[in-house]
Amino acid sequence: MKNKLISLLISGLMLMQLSISQSKTGTTIGQFLLIEPSARLSAMGNAGVATFDEALSAYYNPASLGHIPNSSVQFSHNAWYADITHDFFSASLHVTDVSSLALSISTLNSGEIAVRTVEQPTGTGEQYTVSDYSIGIGYGQKITDRFSAGIQISYVQETIWHSAMSVFSINFGTLYKISDDGLLLGASISNFGARGKYNGRDLRIRYDFDATRNGDNSSLPAEFITDEFSLPIVFRVGFAYPINFDENNELYFVADAFHPSDNSESVSFGGEYKFMDTFALRAGYQHLFQTDSELGLTLGGGIEWDIANYIIHIDYSSNEHKRLGNTQRMTVGMEF
Repeated sequence: MKNKLISLLISGLMLMQLSISQSKTGTTIGQFLLIEPSARLSAMGNAGVATFDEALSAYYNPASLGHIPNSSVQFSHNAWYADITHDFFSASLHVTDVSSLALSISTLNSGEIAVRTVEQPTGTGEQYTVSDYSIGIGYGQKITDRFSAGIQISYVQETIWHSAMSVFSINFGTLYKISDDGLLLGASISNFGARGKYNGRDLRIRYDFDATRNGDNSSLPAEFITDEFSLPIVFRVGFAYPINFDENNELYFVADAFHPSDNSESVSFGGEYKFMDTFALRAGYQHLFQTDSELGLTLGGGIEWDIANYIIHIDYSSNEHKRLGNTQRMTVGMEF
């Protein structure tokens, strides 16, 4: 049974690779929602749809909340390219033996940027910022001893100077334990929601209705009407498989296939070597087969230790972005 499921998954990945469709790159809003928060999973190629080892796993698949054994909190800082910063906070509360609630807060900030115009290309003296955030509440529960399902509802807002867009989104997923030795199969859909558009005083202008006429009002108050765009919906399916050599040595393999609404299909994969349940080394590759991908190798490591019945995690990852340079993530967390 296990071999058949693995063969079916591999066949599905190959079919996704060979499928040909029109590219929709750059046609969605809320791109910051695609920045994966976990330093641990980003070091393994950002393949996390079948994992449940941390509160941040709910970002990849809300169904993981049904398998998480403890309550936990995590904070992740991401030094994105172009001096952009991305921060993510996640907390999961173990409600019952088979369910958990989760709260997540994600923020992105560009820092101050000089306002430039055609007339003043060196700057007007003003500064503006781009700031995005989302707040989500999730719940996951085991339906059986092997199968769990979960959902997360989020409020998303993007702000550019004095104009903003806000919308609600839903993430949902399932997680299934295939075998007793730990093989997991997961699937999730992220950022499913309404279309959004920008509004704000930056869109207000003065307009001359007829520039050929004299004597009329050449400075009428007007406003640009922006189009509505969808959020970047992502369908993930993948597996996770641990291999325990002995009580001190463990390997952990993960792989995800992606079908996004605004890009081509791709596959991410990676692995982790863990020694004495304390030290970990990780590597992976993200978005293989994606058209014109700027992503590639991922590397990282982590350490965890038990202090007075609290488990502390510190993880780091470096992700290749080719011409844009590498990005660095740091995640600190605690289980209790």
